[in-house]
Amino acid sequence: MINTTIAKLALQALLGRRRFFLLLAFPVLLIGLVALVTALVDGDAAYEVLPNLGYPLVLPLVAILAASSVLGPEVDDGSIVYLLSKPVNRYGIAISKWLVALGATLAAGALPILVAALITGDSTRAMALFVGAVVAGTAYSALFLAISAVTRHAVIASLMFVLIWESLLGNLFSGIAWLSIGQWGLRIGHEISSALPDPANLGYAIIASLVVTVVGAWFAGDRLRSFSLTGDE
Repeated sequence: MINTTIAKLALQALLGRRRFFLLLAFPVLLIGLVALVTALVDGDAAYEVLPNLGYPLVLPLVAILAASSVLGPEVDDGSIVYLLSKPVNRYGIAISKWLVALGATLAAGALPILVAALITGDSTRAMALFVGAVVAGTAYSALFLAISAVTRHAVIASLMFVLIWESLLGNLFSGIAWLSIGQWGLRIGHEISSALPDPANLGYAIIASLVVTVVGAWFAGDRLRSFSLTGDE
């Protein structure tokens, strides 16, 4: 199902665009900020930067950039038509691109959160937040890839989801946690450290994360399968 050629092309598209420098900037700034607060105040104060800024903002932004970079540009410039004219399995294309986006999300989103959390001096809560970031990053990348396959305005649509649904409404209404990818990740990470909140049922958080990941990747492939070679919005 995985097409190595498609994956290599997606990786080249990701590394060859200016968005790649943003992918690097986010983790560097996050780690630098945590290190600075740790040096000036203490590890506990620095740790608060992560669940309040790094996890709910930097992680999904990295996922948006990664997912939109591996598929969005091809939809924007119409080159997706040439790819889809080849006898290549559409679901294979979607999964290959998702794996590249996932790798970038974990490398530039989840891993820096772990490094930054370790700087604060508590390895247990650092690992808990890392596990949560891996879970959320996996679901985010699949969801944003699906959005990229639907619209040419994927970055805007994804940002609206993160900023309005996950951040704004999520902070206003506790019930949003049951429909929030970020909160699912935190609930799973809570099993490692009680420093993280437990906003939802553990079993539900695991199943919901799996469903969003599988359905997101499948939907992206289905969208490509039904994509009109004469051009489709």
